Amino acid sequence: MKKALSCLVILALFIIPAGCQQQDDQDEKMQKVTVLLDWFPNTNHTGLYVAQELGYYEEAGLEVEIIQPAEGGTSQLIASGQGDFGVSYQEEVTIARSQDLPVVAIAAVIQHNTSGFASPVDRNINRPGDFEGKTYGGWGSPAETAMIKALLDKYQGDINKVNIINIGSADFFTSMQRDIDFSWIYWGWTGIEAGLRNIELNFIPIGDEIKALDFYTPVLIASEDKIAQDPDLISKFLQATAKGYGFTIESPEEAAGILLQKVPELDPELVRASQQYLAGQYQAEAAAWGVMKPEVWKNYADFMYENKLIEKNIESPKAFTNNFLPRQ
Repeated sequence: MKKALSCLVILALFIIPAGCQQQDDQDEKMQKVTVLLDWFPNTNHTGLYVAQELGYYEEAGLEVEIIQPAEGGTSQLIASGQGDFGVSYQEEVTIARSQDLPVVAIAAVIQHNTSGFASPVDRNINRPGDFEGKTYGGWGSPAETAMIKALLDKYQGDINKVNIINIGSADFFTSMQRDIDFSWIYWGWTGIEAGLRNIELNFIPIGDEIKALDFYTPVLIASEDKIAQDPDLISKFLQATAKGYGFTIESPEEAAGILLQKVPELDPELVRASQQYLAGQYQAEAAAWGVMKPEVWKNYADFMYENKLIEKNIESPKAFTNNFLPRQ
């Protein structure tokens, strides 16, 4: 009996470490990846959280950590190797490349620019020409002034007749209760929230007014070095992420639940309503999620250069790539 027990103990000494070694080998095969967000978590990011929660990244051999933004623009952080992938927007990428920062957009999260200038209906701002004599509250970006001017020029308006105030990150609804008449918002979040609050808005989508302003926002980015050194990682990440956004498009209610599980501090009613709206925006009429058009990159880069938002124009074909998106 003692001899038999001794044999079992000896056998266990060999079996248990072997099992642990197998688990260690599996863990080592998982490639750790960081994704830097552009802003606080919201429905723009749902596909990332879905891919993480439903195991799409794990199936691709990736252990993905989604990180909320720190100081510094996402493009600068990705260019300096402080993250593998980032959420950015076409304006930031264009500025970065004009400053020789080697970042590249690898997928469009949303196909069209869903932002625009919003105002409570009692301000009587029904078209861009009505900006004259009104007060705009923004965050002090030269791009804001350039866009307001471009819209006013289209309607023979005068930018000098608009009072532009820097309100920083002040809440849209709070600022509208003060001396601000209109501001720049994303309809998929703030516009939806206004509806839930029963606040009626006039909304001027900038991409509908001027073709060059229908740019990609947000986009996913990586550095040129990362793309050159590990193209397989880019493909695996986008394969899984595309599945995440595909699920979000097909099942917005379930996707909203996953986002709320991951980020419980968000308003559930707002998240669910926003998710329903964005389900039709992520891919829109494109052949597949994430695909970008060369003319969109060129048109907006030209707009930025002509309006002195960048000191030198960029080679727009180098600013983005569709090469790593899943084959259709």
